[in-house]
Amino acid sequence: MKNEVKIHEVDPSLNNRRSFLKLSGLTLVTAGLVFAGCSDNDNDNDMEDTSLPGIRNGVFDLGSGDFGVLTYAYALEQLEADFYTKVVNSTSFNSTFNDIERQVLTDLYHHEVIHRDFFKAALTGALPDPNSQLLPSLAFNYGSLNFNSRNDVLATAKALEDTGVAAYNGAGKLIKSPDYLLLAGKIVSVEARHASAIRSLINPNSKDFAGDDIVSVSTGLDVAKDPSKILPIAGGFITTKFTAKYLP
Repeated sequence: MKNEVKIHEVDPSLNNRRSFLKLSGLTLVTAGLVFAGCSDNDNDNDMEDTSLPGIRNGVFDLGSGDFGVLTYAYALEQLEADFYTKVVNSTSFNSTFNDIERQVLTDLYHHEVIHRDFFKAALTGALPDPNSQLLPSLAFNYGSLNFNSRNDVLATAKALEDTGVAAYNGAGKLIKSPDYLLLAGKIVSVEARHASAIRSLINPNSKDFAGDDIVSVSTGLDVAKDPSKILPIAGGFITTKFTAKYLP
């Protein structure tokens, strides 16, 4: 099957755990993989068409429209997957975090790897020329972040998850295909659970899981930010250069 998603396991026994972040809960996301990957596209392979991602003036640009938004999401999911991969594979993971924290962080690792591989497979199947139009694997640098520090890891996870939710919420209005919009809505619902779980680990038994800083008191809605507001934040960790000239 061309668009099969492969998950890189840390420990096979982790698949048998039961929690509210259980891996099997992402069936709703992976179920749409073939459908999204096989979507038709009427654009030809013309780099003057700004809806298509690809190299422009020597630098990869995310493009615009549905392809631009999906490529934008793919970049963010690469970042989150890389971060949690480093977290669960750190030498002190077992000693730094308690049982509940390890369970949640490992679940988030699995989810983000699925999200990353989902977007890669869907874009590979849908882009007219994925060899030149698929965003390459990105490189990351976390600076002074100490992956052996509980506070550093959870604070960074909180920032990434809150940013991810705001990114999906802000990009939803840019998606024209109802099928892609449905899939993005399913993924952001999982990302919101991630944000809630991390906030609860940092400050248990508080209202921080849905704090006023992310959920508007007046509207009851989560924060939404345009790509131009999100990319400078995510870009602090991404060393691979790319542009987003055609996204708001």
